[in-house]
Amino acid sequence: MNAHHPWSLYEQLLDQLTDDGRVEEVQIGLTWTLVRDQSSTGLAMSPGSMTRVLPWSGTLVGRNLKQLAGWVKSWNQHEAAIGMAALNAEINSNNPLTESATPLFPKGSANLAVFEHFKPQLTGKKVVVIGRYPGIEHRLDGDFELTILERNPTSEDLPDPAAEFLLRDAEWVFLSATTLINKTFPRLAELSREAQVVLMGPTTPWLEIFKDYGIDYLAGVQIHASEQLWQTAREGGGTRIFETGVRYAIADLQSDQLTRLKGAIGSIFNQREGLKKAMEAWYQQHNQPYPGKQNLLQLDQQLSRLDSRYKQEWDGLNC
Repeated sequence: MNAHHPWSLYEQLLDQLTDDGRVEEVQIGLTWTLVRDQSSTGLAMSPGSMTRVLPWSGTLVGRNLKQLAGWVKSWNQHEAAIGMAALNAEINSNNPLTESATPLFPKGSANLAVFEHFKPQLTGKKVVVIGRYPGIEHRLDGDFELTILERNPTSEDLPDPAAEFLLRDAEWVFLSATTLINKTFPRLAELSREAQVVLMGPTTPWLEIFKDYGIDYLAGVQIHASEQLWQTAREGGGTRIFETGVRYAIADLQSDQLTRLKGAIGSIFNQREGLKKAMEAWYQQHNQPYPGKQNLLQLDQQLSRLDSRYKQEWDGLNC
């Protein structure tokens, strides 16, 4: 990985935005900060600290989206979170990488789906997780050496300065995208250059440029129910957004677009077939409508979009 100035990534993120976006709604929730423009929603994790004094409250709606996104470079954590959410509102909308990412349909807690997905690859490895995820110690147990780094550590964690000592020797690193907000990402990515690195969390922007910073996988979210997401965040929801409005998905930045599309199509097809069987079993015992019918419809629509995208990519390569 070539050396980068710490600000270069943030400039690249801002370069992704057009000048015509307008902010329609902003919310700073207990856990999630959300920004909505004319067509989409962006997420970022809210700061852990509280304040009663935000001088710009009541002035953000109607502003230029790119102007607000510039706050991602602020050292004020509330401004930086809003800036990150504004970036994601445009970057993650109609994004081919988002659409081709393989959605995860976990058996257990959806907020830990990424760890469940990668767990088979971690056997015998030195694994470092940056940021504590609720319940991780129960889901990510196995025959590997696990260390969790946390800015506000529990008795089972190490403080974040330990990154300087541990990441150079790590073989797998799970890096929370909130590091983009607190500006630790450039250094942590540099320290992790010998590892397989997963940039993860709802704050993650779906961009190929992270490959230039040593990121091997993006594990962000796909928003499948925007209004439910907003309601859950308004009502103080944290991990509950994974039950109501978003799902994790994985993009392998080492693979080409067609390979990613194949993986996404296969994952959604299998999930759809499972729902179809569940629906058949439901109607054998009930007269009421199948409760998962809306989920099945969403999967059908997503599969149709992916099939169209695959055909476009294939035709582009073979014409």
